[in-house]
Amino acid sequence: MNIDRHLITDLPDPASAERFISQLAEKHAAVAIKLAKNEALLSDVLTLAAFSPLLATTLLQHPDYIWWLGRKRRDSGVRGKDELLESLARFSMTQSQLDPQVLFARFRRRELLRIYLRDIRRLATIAEITEEISNLADAILESALKLARREMDNRFGSPQETDTKGRQRPARFCIAALGKLGSRELNYSSDIDLLFIYSNDGSTSGIGSRGTVSNREYFIKLAEFTTKLVGQQTGEGAAYRVDLRLRPHGSLGALTMSVADIVRYHRNDARPWERQVLIRSRGCAGDTELFGEFFSEVEPLVFESGETVEDALRNVRLSKEKIDRQNIGKFGFDVKLGRGGIREIEFLAQALQLAHGGDDRWLRSPHTLISLSRLADRGYLSDTELSELSAAYEFLRRTEHVLQMENGIQTHIVADSGEKRELLARRVTFAVGGDFDEALARHSANVSRVFSKIFGEINLDVARDTVISDIPNAGDRIRSGVLASIEKSDFDLPATKQEMSVLDRIATVSPRFASMIAANPQLAAALPDPNDTSAEPAFESIMMAAIDGASGFGPRLSAMRQAWSRLLIGIAVRDVFSSITVREAKHLQTKLAEASIAAALRVVREELNSKYALTGDNLDLAVLALGKLGGRGLDYDSDLDLILIYDDLPATGATVTNSEFYSRAAELFVTAVSSMTRDGNLYRVDLRLRPYGSKGMSAISSESFLNYMRDTAAVWEMLAFVKLRSVGGDLTLGALVETETRRIIHTKAGLIDPGTLRDETARVRHALQTQRSHNRRNSEIDIKYGSGGMLDIYFAMRYLQLRDNVPDEGTDRSTAYMLKRLADGGSLTADDYRDILSGYEFLSELDHALRLTVGRTTQLSTANQTVLATIAQRMDLDSTSELLGQLTLNRLAVRSAFDNIVGQQTSD
Repeated sequence: MNIDRHLITDLPDPASAERFISQLAEKHAAVAIKLAKNEALLSDVLTLAAFSPLLATTLLQHPDYIWWLGRKRRDSGVRGKDELLESLARFSMTQSQLDPQVLFARFRRRELLRIYLRDIRRLATIAEITEEISNLADAILESALKLARREMDNRFGSPQETDTKGRQRPARFCIAALGKLGSRELNYSSDIDLLFIYSNDGSTSGIGSRGTVSNREYFIKLAEFTTKLVGQQTGEGAAYRVDLRLRPHGSLGALTMSVADIVRYHRNDARPWERQVLIRSRGCAGDTELFGEFFSEVEPLVFESGETVEDALRNVRLSKEKIDRQNIGKFGFDVKLGRGGIREIEFLAQALQLAHGGDDRWLRSPHTLISLSRLADRGYLSDTELSELSAAYEFLRRTEHVLQMENGIQTHIVADSGEKRELLARRVTFAVGGDFDEALARHSANVSRVFSKIFGEINLDVARDTVISDIPNAGDRIRSGVLASIEKSDFDLPATKQEMSVLDRIATVSPRFASMIAANPQLAAALPDPNDTSAEPAFESIMMAAIDGASGFGPRLSAMRQAWSRLLIGIAVRDVFSSITVREAKHLQTKLAEASIAAALRVVREELNSKYALTGDNLDLAVLALGKLGGRGLDYDSDLDLILIYDDLPATGATVTNSEFYSRAAELFVTAVSSMTRDGNLYRVDLRLRPYGSKGMSAISSESFLNYMRDTAAVWEMLAFVKLRSVGGDLTLGALVETETRRIIHTKAGLIDPGTLRDETARVRHALQTQRSHNRRNSEIDIKYGSGGMLDIYFAMRYLQLRDNVPDEGTDRSTAYMLKRLADGGSLTADDYRDILSGYEFLSELDHALRLTVGRTTQLSTANQTVLATIAQRMDLDSTSELLGQLTLNRLAVRSAFDNIVGQQTSD
């Protein structure tokens, strides 16, 4: 299709625009011809395609949206909730055959076309854009609540309460928005933080198919159903990711509570950070007057007179650590969490609000930009600081929008360099010009300077340590929360002394699994005997039976997650009681992951078979694993590092190409395994080690993959692919690819100068160590990335495997077994073998205990005595001092062995 070059030349990504219009002409010729006659609309559509592959795909899937966009693209002003509800109602009438979850997801995606076009054309301020994104969420939540209310009334009748005069009246319900939705500053890919509130206890009228229930039960089911409508994953994704962890007692608490109960909680039990969350809160759906009644009761608790700036900042920092316990800036600048990022602006505003809002109600605005302006009006910020912070907020949020709308992913990372950063720069400056790098440096520096000036050298480590020590601190409190959660469910409380002892031990040793039980009380009813030594569960049979009992993509994902949770808890309980060894726990988790992959592929095949005429009984997709799964050593919260490979035979009887078909299969597979649903997720899937990384296809043909390994793979990729193992899907194809890949990389390694191989291994290892060391506190030891950590062992071992042609083989792919093979073959000296094996056994056990006790982290805090004591006890060490002493000795020995094998590095 020929189009005027001037429509494309100045776009930030002309190639994507050209590719889109070519695909449109191929798939929807009539639409493309008609669009070519409307140059203004064509320009807007091409611009969207140059900014967002996500929206380009949406337009290709739903070309009728183009004409809708043509009618709406020049609308001025912010569309409010009521207007969006009217649009949703009209959209529903034309899409009546769709399930509500799909309907909401499609409506949201269509509206984002219009909103994002206004954003990239700079036809609205950042405040207007985020307000409209928030209004869209409000409208979808309101509509979902209406549907859910109708369903619950049909089941139980309407909920009733008694007023002060003893008269019956309808009970009320409200959805409160927290976080960015609460302040009307929602991102394109933000989670929505919600709190469900009802007016009073009572019971339903009983005029329904299932009779009378308590108001509490009614509203819990109402909240569950509403969450399902907007948050359940389908083949087209979900409208939103819903986060309910900010409710009283977090994930241990009831899904909804009465106003009186929530107010009582905030008066008596809430920690400071929980009250501060309410700074950015509002009623967004349902009876919003009910939220006003609630907030009038808790507002004096949020904004207390006489709070100091120092205390306010410390408490706000505690809130941040509670919610965002993660590393930042790993592979670039994090516009949200990095130094001088969005979160520092929000911290600054909230801390000053808390410090001065108790005596000055005018400062209590939830919106960041409004609160900054009011703080400046009161003299707490200078005019220059207000200007700098507002400009930085606008720039950083625009950048965040461009990052997230590329592929619809919740990301905040600006790459350090390379093509991705250059493309981002062109997109951000498209409508306004300027130097992106200079602007990013200037704005982040301004934010950091103002932050440091106002809060000086206040010690924030106390707040952080408080949060971490809060994890395993009080087994009694955690157990009480678990029991309360079970009591609120339909499941029986533990009745026997043994059942109580199991819960006690889990709460003390592993609060993360205690929380899992609290969130899924049915797990408590199926806790295994920790001393059961019977054969390992038939993981695959159990997973397959679970999905066979469900119908449809979403229900099958739920069934998978429920079965997986029961099986994982079974492993964890035996682990907590030390009924199995660390190696046995990892073996069982590896088998569970392989069974989960098999089940996910079955779900994907069923979903694809409903749309394509598949030519065989199975999905001919081979799943190969690297890393911990590849080495049969998967542990709690490990990612699945996977490669997805297909053969070159036609997969369907349809006209779709293998590449297109298997790309869709890969997308569904990742969704099946890693998407967050009401029942949680299984694993994080990492496909970044595939050929060409994030620029490569999610699934690749076996021929293309092997050609890449022969012709293109770098040394660092060869080091990773040493552990390649076929784990699921087409096992015949997987075994062939595994064997040939092993032959290729060991042959290539033999042709590389040993010095070059050694130097490149050292360079990659050092780069990973340097990247991680920037964000490590002095009180933390990184047992994976730091000096003498697990990566020293892995890199040394794989280097020797490549140098001396010692490939993995057989069923034992463990690190300990390979180290012995290397020692027996003369690749490792006796001293290095002793040091590196001893270090591996210690670090592996420590890593496992840390995962079981705290969760996903590589950092051991030396300041957290509670965690250290729990881990020391599990490792049969006499004290925390002995634990840290043994850790130091083993790290020194491992680093010495690494230096002997690979060469000296700069220490961290």
